[in-house]
Amino acid sequence: MPARIVAVANQKGGVAKTTTTINLGASLALANQRILLVDLDPQANLTSGLGLKDQRAPAGTAYEALTSDEHDARDFVLATSVDHLSLIPADRDLTGAEIELVSLLARERRLARRLEALRDEYDFIFIDSPPSLGLLTLNALVAADSVLIPLNCEYFALEGIAELTATIERVRHALNPGLGLEGVLLTMYDDRTNLGQQVSANIREYFGDVVYRTVIPRNVRLGEAPSHGVPVILYDARSKGAEAYVALAHEFLARRAARASAAAP
Repeated sequence: MPARIVAVANQKGGVAKTTTTINLGASLALANQRILLVDLDPQANLTSGLGLKDQRAPAGTAYEALTSDEHDARDFVLATSVDHLSLIPADRDLTGAEIELVSLLARERRLARRLEALRDEYDFIFIDSPPSLGLLTLNALVAADSVLIPLNCEYFALEGIAELTATIERVRHALNPGLGLEGVLLTMYDDRTNLGQQVSANIREYFGDVVYRTVIPRNVRLGEAPSHGVPVILYDARSKGAEAYVALAHEFLARRAARASAAAP
């Protein structure tokens, strides 16, 4: 079965998009799923968080993958230290892609074209999107089958979500009719505070069943792991952060299986 492509998106920064992409991807890979991660953020934190800072695939990085018509799609992929987990890396050059894409033919479909050639080699492809709604994020949404939205459990959590959901709807109508909502993930949760509990309740009321039961807690190990270039499950498997992402991976697979069963004739 071809890979399902999931864009991890939220135009707000600091909501754990990259942390979720790394750790959900690694947890699924350790469950013997073939995973490709795509770093589409010019900050390249996904790449550095996997210990591959300044590393280039044979054909280059996500920048070349988007702006060049040369090379096989496989030549943009790097292996990581985790079995079954691969990466299309990024570097600062990706900043220029927002400008250069404007003049290119089918500019919003450049990433989709690359990933279509890789679908048969993976079970899931996750795209780490930048904290904006520009051409890079648009490429992610056009390439994706669904969107995973991380939301931090803080006062302004729902601010801007209407804009993001409106963008998803516009992309669905104009460019990608099959784009769905994979789920909403509560991050940076602190159950010791009334604020965390209230925001969690508000988000679940707003989004309903698409919110994952699993929540990602505030956890020091989640912040420390990227500086060591490994997912948190390899840094401290017994930490609350690692346990949460393993639980999320199980819930993610269970939801996908349930949806596949429901769609079967």
